[in-house]
Amino acid sequence: MRLYLLALNPTDSVTEGFLPAAARLGLDVTLLTDQPDAHRAVYPDVEVLECDVRDFRAVVTRISTHHRPDGVFSNSDHLQTQAALAADYFGLPGKDWRAALACKDKAEMRRRLAAADMDTVWSAELTEAGPVALAAPYPCVLKPREGVAGEDVVLVTGAQELESRAKEIFARRPGAVLVVEEYLPGELYTLETLGDGNVRHVLGGFHTGLSAPPYFIEERLVLVPAHPEPVVARILAQLDALGVGFGACHTEFVVHEGRARIIEVNYRAIGDQVDLLLAGLLGIPLFEHILRTHLGEPLPADLGIRRDVAARLEYPYADRAGTLASAPPATELTLDGVHLTYRPLRAVGERHDLYRTNRDYLGVLRATGTDQPTVDRVSAQFLAARRWEVRP
Repeated sequence: MRLYLLALNPTDSVTEGFLPAAARLGLDVTLLTDQPDAHRAVYPDVEVLECDVRDFRAVVTRISTHHRPDGVFSNSDHLQTQAALAADYFGLPGKDWRAALACKDKAEMRRRLAAADMDTVWSAELTEAGPVALAAPYPCVLKPREGVAGEDVVLVTGAQELESRAKEIFARRPGAVLVVEEYLPGELYTLETLGDGNVRHVLGGFHTGLSAPPYFIEERLVLVPAHPEPVVARILAQLDALGVGFGACHTEFVVHEGRARIIEVNYRAIGDQVDLLLAGLLGIPLFEHILRTHLGEPLPADLGIRRDVAARLEYPYADRAGTLASAPPATELTLDGVHLTYRPLRAVGERHDLYRTNRDYLGVLRATGTDQPTVDRVSAQFLAARRWEVRP
């Protein structure tokens, strides 16, 4: 069976997750990308074809002039609609392209939820040519309409600040459309789901620790094996209103005074190595399950997920622009029953600007065990004993 995998830049999810899973399933993989050299350098044994993957018409043409597809898949935030349209064109299983588009377009997501009487959040779109939304309820959040990874997401407290922040973002993103929306207070969580269009499994979720305002850098995630049932029911109802129910989905939401409200829906598996942690932690072939849904195979009624587990991820990150002068090496060890995996995300000697997003991450620490306080303690000790130095 041949799987077409759409990608932009290489990611850990594809390199360490989906491609090894496809090999275990015996699939012939053709990777379509607009960055072929970068992918060939990472996995030279995989067939890589150049394609303008942001254009669904180019994807359809590239596939139809190659081998017959049995599945079309992407784990990229930017390519869900294109993959869904291509899969539908060839009569293959896939996500509803309307749902994929509504999740990607943050303004459209708000409109869809409001129209379904699920949640109403004040929201407006800004363009370089349009006026600033002076009627916004302050504080409010400014962000790109189709952004990812917290890039250019900022909390603003007044009209003057909104105008200046918008000008900064437009200078970096000419032609972009921005969204201004009501700030939703509360603790930030995630819900991870996997469905085949008929059966939907809740894998669990995380409690997300954020940096201080005005930016929203994800500093850590702590496993929540099971959210309260009313919270899960509320989020799943909102996902149903968006048409989300096929394949993997990573939903971010806040809980305030018992009310769960969606921040954004990423219609793919959670990234930043959290999916790699989940696969091992839950004791399930997560990546294989995701690929099988896109090949038309139903999910089992019971995935056999482990719930007696604890986990934490920490992301040391740069707080200034400069060159990484020193940092700990990749490490794997077990302490007090906690398995620790540390992976550098930036090489010593590299120079970077300050982005105030996950692009500032210097490394990621994955810690798993069976007791959350012990996992937390061992993680803190590991990080305290190591040093990251960024020189201007």
